[in-house]
Amino acid sequence: MNRKTLVLPAVAALLAPALAACGGSSGSGTGKAVVVGTTDRFEETTDAPAPLDPAAAYDIGAWNVLHSTFQTLMRLPRSGATPVGDAAETCSFGDRNNEQYRCTLRAGLKFSNGHPLTSEDVKFSFDRVAAINFENGPASLLSNIDKVETPNDREVVFHLKSPDATFPQKIATPAGSIVDHQAYKKDSLGDGFKVVGSGPYTLSTDVKDDHVTKAVLSRNPDYHGSVELQNDKVEMRFYDDSASMEKALEAGDIDLMNRTMLPEQISRLRDNPPSGVRLLENPGAEISYLAFNTDDPSVKNKAVRQAMAQVIDRQALTRDAYNRADDPLYSLVPSGITGHQNSFSNKYQDPSPSKARTLLQGAGISTPVPLTLTYTTDHYGEATAKAFKVLQKQLNDSGLFDAKVQGVKWADFRPEAAKGKYAVYGMGWFPDFPDPDNFIAPFIGKDNFLHSPYRNNKISGELLPQSRQTAARESAGQYFQQAQDIIADEVPVLPLWQGKQYVAIRNGLTGSEWALNAASELQPWELAHGA
Repeated sequence: MNRKTLVLPAVAALLAPALAACGGSSGSGTGKAVVVGTTDRFEETTDAPAPLDPAAAYDIGAWNVLHSTFQTLMRLPRSGATPVGDAAETCSFGDRNNEQYRCTLRAGLKFSNGHPLTSEDVKFSFDRVAAINFENGPASLLSNIDKVETPNDREVVFHLKSPDATFPQKIATPAGSIVDHQAYKKDSLGDGFKVVGSGPYTLSTDVKDDHVTKAVLSRNPDYHGSVELQNDKVEMRFYDDSASMEKALEAGDIDLMNRTMLPEQISRLRDNPPSGVRLLENPGAEISYLAFNTDDPSVKNKAVRQAMAQVIDRQALTRDAYNRADDPLYSLVPSGITGHQNSFSNKYQDPSPSKARTLLQGAGISTPVPLTLTYTTDHYGEATAKAFKVLQKQLNDSGLFDAKVQGVKWADFRPEAAKGKYAVYGMGWFPDFPDPDNFIAPFIGKDNFLHSPYRNNKISGELLPQSRQTAARESAGQYFQQAQDIIADEVPVLPLWQGKQYVAIRNGLTGSEWALNAASELQPWELAHGA
């Protein structure tokens, strides 16, 4: 039977008051390396001097490596959304208000350099992320921590500034990676691609011209956690484009590819796969959206952003640019996540240039409105350029906009976007954890991921705090539904499409049904060569 079980589950309830420790034994590897192909690029630049430093890394490609090489107190299981212990033996909230969180470390933990891992390292790691506060890093995920205490070598107590039932999921992300306090500086990033962790693998890299050309993950014999390794070694090979990656898969040079495939590749592999190759397709939680610098004169008036929402045809976009490999998205919270509702569809209904014209006329805005749409050329896949041409055509064909398009390399795009250089720009979002909070909170408030000037006190001051007091996450949906309606009205971001999970593999690779977790992160330890 062809098993396809990477289905993204609905968000489950968060941790029970106490979390029992999971087993730490490892499966027996086969010796032959599992080879994974990717178009991700890890590059050392002035703005990103340490792409694999947990205090700086905040993208799915880097997190795939960090999940394999560092331990977090908690981690997502092979399937599902409720974190389980990894470096921690037990974790629980110590009060009813979800403001104090206690963890007990496993005994005998050590880093890959032989140093023991203690509660001192845990406190150092969390304090370090806050102290460095890297501009494009994950510090916002941990900003609710007031202080960290260490009663003894194995006990850690987090005191939160306000109640947060999602805290266990936040510390399960690589933002909560535990680093050796003797190997990392407390107030500055490391250099290059060096990793000293206690995760299931150790890392070695081949580097050329300041970017990684190959990464090898080798079984860490000193790992003690909840992951069971099914292999001894995983090799990651980096390709300049999707076509060369696909050729490597067909030739048997790699065993699996996931990021990033072109829509036409997905269609071809689904409908007419080459001999020995299979495509697994399952629901996912990746979203794509347009972000706005709401202080930029061209889009400062929300009527302009509303008019764009009224004109853009997501059905045509996913058809013409993505060969229907993705689904139209009408909210920041995607389908399959608690609280999802189609707020943009409810408000704007079918695309209508005449309704958009009325919006602009009512705000006294002259047409056509000049816009520049900016996208990154080398981060979200080669189909991005085609998608932005489709968006440009839709806007200009309405007669209401004079839109131009520009492409920028990711190394420049991300820091320049954070500085407010672009009025309208395309971004993607893989969830840090599969909870509706993680599709709203990162885009709202002063510490938002986009560095957007947009603020909404109703969302950040009322709805999010209320939702975080709700441990049963299915009951928190009402707060996120209200937030989605507000976002649809004010349009600080404009959702475009929701991605699916695609994994192409060669026959004989086992564990592929567990290759990605509920946050679309790679789980290389599940893969092995076999029948």
